[in-house]
Amino acid sequence: MQTISATDLARNTREILDKVASRGESVAVERNHTLIAQIVPPVRTMTASQAFAELRLPMLTPTQATAWLKDSRQDFGDTVRDPWA
Repeated sequence: MQTISATDLARNTREILDKVASRGESVAVERNHTLIAQIVPPVRTMTASQAFAELRLPMLTPTQATAWLKDSRQDFGDTVRDPWA
């Protein structure tokens, strides 16, 4: 982690933030040789669709999909029952 003074941060804010954003570097900021702040890149996140897009799972054929759907509904009826009755 790079350590800079508060004065350097004030003078070179754009360059320092560019390093954090593009390179993922963290920066410690000191004033009078005392740590006062840390600038760190954000935690990288992704949406569910982005996560699933990277999965390399075999796809089901239409016949397999129909069989899976039938099996998943086994033991379930179409009627609603009262669990308290």
